[in-house]
Amino acid sequence: MNVKDTLSSALKSLLLNKTRSFLTMLGVIIGVFSVISLVSLVGGIQNYVENQFENLGSSLLFVANGNISRSSRSTLGSAISSQNLEEKHVDIIKSSAKDYIDIVSPQIQTYATVKYKTHNKYSSVSGVSFDSNKLFNSNTEKGRYFTKTEQNNSTRVAVLGYLLADELFEEENPINKTIKVDGKSYEVVGVLAQKNPSYDQSIIIPYTTVQDNFDSASITAIVVKAKKDVDLDEAGRQVELALLRDLDEDQFTVITQEDVVQSIDSILNILSIALVSISGISLLVGGIGIMNIMLVSVTERTKEIGLRKALGATSGDIKKQFMIEAVLISMSGGIIGLILGWLSTVLIRNLINAVVPFWAIPLALGFSILVGVVFGTYPAVKASKKDPIEALRYE
Repeated sequence: MNVKDTLSSALKSLLLNKTRSFLTMLGVIIGVFSVISLVSLVGGIQNYVENQFENLGSSLLFVANGNISRSSRSTLGSAISSQNLEEKHVDIIKSSAKDYIDIVSPQIQTYATVKYKTHNKYSSVSGVSFDSNKLFNSNTEKGRYFTKTEQNNSTRVAVLGYLLADELFEEENPINKTIKVDGKSYEVVGVLAQKNPSYDQSIIIPYTTVQDNFDSASITAIVVKAKKDVDLDEAGRQVELALLRDLDEDQFTVITQEDVVQSIDSILNILSIALVSISGISLLVGGIGIMNIMLVSVTERTKEIGLRKALGATSGDIKKQFMIEAVLISMSGGIIGLILGWLSTVLIRNLINAVVPFWAIPLALGFSILVGVVFGTYPAVKASKKDPIEALRYE
């Protein structure tokens, strides 16, 4: 028998048992669907993180509490609990690295309940300096940013993120209105232009106001913007030298936006590998299912095998047919899983910039075919070794 006849015979055998064939390929469908969906989701998260940092502004340096070695950027969050950075360190950077830096701002990050009339929202609170809008490329859509005088006087003024203002005030103009932040009154002086979801949900107030009105309001980080004509690594080195005048090297770390993105990417890559490995178990289960059903099929079609051999089919023809059936089941499952994975990515794209990487397509299809070959070999060999005379006697 030629390949065309063998393929035709295999297709007919599978179509005679449509329900069983579909249930057999279900494990492969779920496995490929999971791999494609998870890979696209992790890729979307990576794109989202990179876009968020791009929106923050360029040429930024972050001074974090604690020692974060370059070999373990993934431990970035572990240093947040230390409280080595103080307001004086902002002044040290300004005076000692003034030839390399443009703007310096302390950053205090906390959370509080924001209330206006009957509207309540638990939101992030960022305490920063009066010129931090230039750090993060933030523009006010309504009103203004708080001033240096308001910062120096620890005035209770607030600039609201775009979405937060919309949720609290709806159609009402928030400028010069009074809101409650952690039970205390603040005047809304501005609303930021739409930027990104996390930024748009926040409330920004002078860092001095945060220090005076919130418990345990220590400086989370110091954000530095390097001058345009200065190399970012050199600016970072100068900031580090300036801080070493008052701090030990294990009390702070100077990192760039690229360092933070690489840290998050490395975490997501490890997560992606772990998730894909777990999803691969579905493919393994699917392969076992294929082998099991093919063995049942060999037993059920024993008489057919004997008849075909009596009519001149060789052991190689029988083996080829059963191998093709196993591969068709797994490949069909792979294609269906790929389509479902792509559709899920389209749906996810409404929430996050998820995309199916090109390499995932041949990998998924190739692996599904491999599953068919590996788990279809034993049933095919068993079918090819049946004695035609004994097979014809089988009832």
